[in-house]
Amino acid sequence: MPADTFRVDGKIALVTGALGVLGKTFCRGLAAHGASIAVVDLDKQECAAFAKEIESESGRRCVGIGCDVGDPSSVRAAVKECVSALGGLHILHNNAATKTADVRAFFTPFEDYNIETWRDVMRVNVDGMFLMAQAAGKHMAANGGGSIVQTASIYGVVAPDQRIYEGSQYLGGAINTPAVYSASKAAVLGLTRHLATYWASAGIRVNSLTPGGVASGQNDEFSRRYSARVPLGRMAAPDDLVGALIFLASDASSYVTGQNVIIDGGLTAW
Repeated sequence: MPADTFRVDGKIALVTGALGVLGKTFCRGLAAHGASIAVVDLDKQECAAFAKEIESESGRRCVGIGCDVGDPSSVRAAVKECVSALGGLHILHNNAATKTADVRAFFTPFEDYNIETWRDVMRVNVDGMFLMAQAAGKHMAANGGGSIVQTASIYGVVAPDQRIYEGSQYLGGAINTPAVYSASKAAVLGLTRHLATYWASAGIRVNSLTPGGVASGQNDEFSRRYSARVPLGRMAAPDDLVGALIFLASDASSYVTGQNVIIDGGLTAW
């Protein structure tokens, strides 16, 4: 296999949740491997500013697009803007997820969980995946195919070990993994498998990328407890995930579809 099989030169990638903890690293990784990037998140001005950063760093064409992934008209407009500004769409990284505007409500124990918070999470984590895949996939199906990569989570695959949350905090407050997060990420895996078979004849490959725990504001106690559950002995860094994304986005994975690639330091092997 030639080394350039892992390149995405000449490809146009749309990344949702592009301003998040992982999103910026994913955008930079795709650009470094040759793709032009549509930076998609809620704040259009911040997206445009980050797109300029990537252009300066990589020399690739980039555009910032404001989009609410839970709004069908906003999603359709974002895909249309990407195609118009960059000339097409070959890679969708369906990456947007939310802890909602109220992080403390997001971490409420299950017995007291508010249905409105549940719906707010599902609107982005599931509805947003559906809407963006629908709009991007429709374009890809009419234009020779493409690759869709959807960010899931180990907690869509296995249940969280509740013991790691004893004394653990996130941004100064108690932390857990709420059931809505696990349920939403399990839905991503099901959607991935469905779309992989639905669009195979159109030349669209659909796969999931499943990160393990990523350091992003948790306290030292959480990091210590979580890392003790991981064979490699540490939490993930955003850069640890880029190689898998490039593999799934590029022709290196030309015979891979409907799969879930887990990057968790071995956690799910135990």
